[in-house]
Amino acid sequence: MAKQFGELSDAHREFIARQHVFFTASSTPESRVNISPRETLSLRVLGPKQVAFRDLTGSGCETAAHCLADGRLTIMFCAFEGQPLIMRLYGRGTTHRVGTTSFDKLLQDHFGAEAPLGTRQIVLLDIDLVQTSCGYGVPLFDYVGERPNLARWAEHKGEAGLVAYRAEKNVESLDGLPTGFAAEPA
Repeated sequence: MAKQFGELSDAHREFIARQHVFFTASSTPESRVNISPRETLSLRVLGPKQVAFRDLTGSGCETAAHCLADGRLTIMFCAFEGQPLIMRLYGRGTTHRVGTTSFDKLLQDHFGAEAPLGTRQIVLLDIDLVQTSCGYGVPLFDYVGERPNLARWAEHKGEAGLVAYRAEKNVESLDGLPTGFAAEPA
């Protein structure tokens, strides 16, 4: 049965620490719902009501557009090994782009000043509800490792190539919403 909490407990934090993947879901009232898988090495629990993750350059930029336009953001974790559980973090998301003071502070304070090549922003989620549910329908999977493809792609592009790529591909969402990357210099 689903249980609801006002904030993350120590048990919730321990569950997050054991996961290898999480999913973000975002939308606006007029846009498509976007769901993206992400590796948990990029996520940090900042406190009982706040998490953040480094967002790497990719072909889309829906989360940034939706956070800018509406702010609603959900993060979901599923136990693919061990005891079954699903946990969702509901709240409001904000994005902090590379090159901003807020990005630099978040990176320094919570990520050891480490930003893998291709990092375009840090997404901050202010949590207003934590919900857990049984997870009985989630299949069991064995974790093999992280894929090296995105890091290799970013290395091949180089910093200047990534900036140009974002200016070309990350300016607006699928539904034409601005992402905040339009002003990024090439």
